[in-house]
Amino acid sequence: MPQAVTHILIVIVLVSLIRDYFIKDKKKFPLHYVLIAGLGGLLPDIDIALFWILHFFGYSFDSVHRTFTHTLFFPLVFLLLGFIFWRVRIRGLGKHHLKLHTIFLMIGLGVFIHLILDVTLSGGVRPLYPFIFAGYGLNLVSLLPEPLEKIALPCLDAALLVLWLVYLEVKHKISEFV
Repeated sequence: MPQAVTHILIVIVLVSLIRDYFIKDKKKFPLHYVLIAGLGGLLPDIDIALFWILHFFGYSFDSVHRTFTHTLFFPLVFLLLGFIFWRVRIRGLGKHHLKLHTIFLMIGLGVFIHLILDVTLSGGVRPLYPFIFAGYGLNLVSLLPEPLEKIALPCLDAALLVLWLVYLEVKHKISEFV
């Protein structure tokens, strides 16, 4: 399975690129939304934390991980909440006046990208669990030779982190803030 850094950074990079190159008014889409989307990219793996408790009750890792939080229903919940709160007028949250509907939409986007990464890179997901138990996945990492297969995802994490830091320096001159 892709590791935590990959799940967070892929979402952050995609949402940042959208923010930097397509959204004209960055005050209406502050960087806080990028962070929220990135954290949403890790949210489906909350079932791993749940496993830490459930294993004391006899549950196996496979019976907990990639079940409910790795279905299409999970991002749809956040999408639905985003649309519900789009109609509900709530004053902006915090000093940056974040919109609750946008927060839910960013979480939903992060969760959806998480599912795409799991389907594409390793293993797969059961998108309609618990109604249909069929799983789907390309498992591209398994196509690598066995020695590379074991290090592919940690190397991807490292490469993404380095590329993200270079992008931040080039685009936003982050070294000026240090």
